[in-house]
Amino acid sequence: MKKFRSAVIGCGNIFPMHAVSITRCPNAELVAVCDVKKDRADKKAAEFGVKAYYDYKEMLDKEDIDVVHICLPHYLHPIVAIECCKRGKHVLTEKPMSIELADARRMIDTAKECGVTLACIFQNRYNAGTMLVKKLLENGTLGEIKSAKCFVTWDRSDAYYGASDWKGTWDKEGGGVIIDQAIHTLDAMRYLVNRPVESVDATIANRGHAKIDVEDTAEGVIRFDNGVLANFHAINYYGYDADVYIELYCEKGIAKLTSDVGDIKLFDGRTFHADRPNENFGYGNVKSYWGVNHCKQINNFYECLKTGEEMFIPVESAYETMEMVCAIYESGKKKERVFLHK
Repeated sequence: MKKFRSAVIGCGNIFPMHAVSITRCPNAELVAVCDVKKDRADKKAAEFGVKAYYDYKEMLDKEDIDVVHICLPHYLHPIVAIECCKRGKHVLTEKPMSIELADARRMIDTAKECGVTLACIFQNRYNAGTMLVKKLLENGTLGEIKSAKCFVTWDRSDAYYGASDWKGTWDKEGGGVIIDQAIHTLDAMRYLVNRPVESVDATIANRGHAKIDVEDTAEGVIRFDNGVLANFHAINYYGYDADVYIELYCEKGIAKLTSDVGDIKLFDGRTFHADRPNENFGYGNVKSYWGVNHCKQINNFYECLKTGEEMFIPVESAYETMEMVCAIYESGKKKERVFLHK
């Protein structure tokens, strides 16, 4: 069986989640890596036994590639994705799709025009707890959602930002705690509510950092078109990376997600629990919320390329999360409620 020939652009922290996942995928093979920092590209190329490039356009010119994985600073996602699509390559990009909503739409439109597949990583939808709650919502066990809330309280020091040449900037990262740390939790909450966002009323501030301009604090309310109000609170100056938390108050019970663990208690006394499965990414020292679920989403991506079926996380669903994130920033900057789809 022919395997999709794949390349990863960007050899930074998130690179292993894609490169290792490709090597473990039955439908894919890694053939090249690329990074503008020669030492990083050379090191990863040697580790995975593939060719190193330092200019992604040169790589596209010289290599027979079917799929490109983008693991770059946020502002480069649409630039590189659109170029790859125009060259007939399928694209899987890390979150977020972009830092401007219009660029995310351009990515989708270009992929459609060029007849290629575009997707974005939101691996936490594969968490055991998320999948259990989704199942109990879809089969009616929980009934309708009445309200929701989520919390992200993590630690990203000034030293963390100082070690990067793009993080903590509006023009390259596109923001702070929302677009980088809280985006996965916000995505999971939006995915579970499963309704269009009607409006966002948010505040953003920098309260705990001396060396960045972007927000390290964000809170607000998201109103969905069915009237559900979802509250969120996110900071990245806490003492450690506490477990993220999502709670859904529903007609028939309350669903709680603590990190990737799910606990549901129905008002009739029944309970449901989903613990993290005994799975291990098995590659060095990686963050606990990375890894095995990247493998699951990447495997699904390649399987759908092969069969033509719809992906578990379609790009339009990722776009809806991008739309919500951009509305949070617009509301926070304008200090007023922002309405979507006016």
